[in-house]
Amino acid sequence: MRKRTVGTGAALVVAAVLGGGLALGWWGGGHETVTAAAAARLPDALPDFFRRGGKHMAHFAVDPDRWKNKEMGFLRRSEEANHFLDTEDLDGKELPGTNRFDAMKLVYTDLKKDPHKIGLLPYAIMENYEKLAVGFYDYRKSPENAAVPMKCLVHGGTLAHYTGDAAMPLHTTRDYDGRVQADGTVKQKGIHAKLDAFPEKFGIRPEEVSRGLEAKRLDDPWAHVMKFIAESHTHIPKCYEFDAAGAFEKPTDESRAFVLARVRAGAQLTLDLWYTAWLRSEKLPAHW
Repeated sequence: MRKRTVGTGAALVVAAVLGGGLALGWWGGGHETVTAAAAARLPDALPDFFRRGGKHMAHFAVDPDRWKNKEMGFLRRSEEANHFLDTEDLDGKELPGTNRFDAMKLVYTDLKKDPHKIGLLPYAIMENYEKLAVGFYDYRKSPENAAVPMKCLVHGGTLAHYTGDAAMPLHTTRDYDGRVQADGTVKQKGIHAKLDAFPEKFGIRPEEVSRGLEAKRLDDPWAHVMKFIAESHTHIPKCYEFDAAGAFEKPTDESRAFVLARVRAGAQLTLDLWYTAWLRSEKLPAHW
């Protein structure tokens, strides 16, 4: 079973965001940074509880990594594929914009590959986006129900984890931790951990990530997510170039700007999907 390394124990410290200390780090603490930055830029159209919920959503944003605890055999196995998409292994095929089971069928039958090894990241994003839209619908119908804001914050935070993963180029490739050479050795093994650690070590903070972000409505969230992942994939050569130059361990102005741009991209996607979920909730039909 292929395993992904995402973050370190130190990066899992929950940040006090939007009202105190600011999170550092990528992807444990970095997921908190993405979430805090997005929450800081929420428009007034969204409910007050959600705009003030950045601290809570920052905690929830790390849960998908907590679910990969090695002792959680059932949960870990079901969760692992949600964090990445190895786009090269799709062999040019387009994933269906329906549900993960249609995607799994395509991968098994047409590509003769294991969807657990290719990844299901876009479906994790869309499923949690839709959970949030349903939660917002419930809030519109029962704003006095104290349980509803709680679940909206959970769904919003969980969604923010996967949008953050999509912004990390190494979550879009089978070369996520080095490139296999002809002799079977792996060149630049360890690159994933170096890029993960960069914002925590070198001071990328939510206030600089959030600067200038504005929420936008997405007319077609699925198409936007797939385009976002494809764009993130284009940055893989640059990741390897910076790593070969040692610029993830001793940052240059260029490598820091690169990482900051990727964190900002994750925050922007998070913000746009939160906002779009709120707008969509207004026109949802009744559940039953």
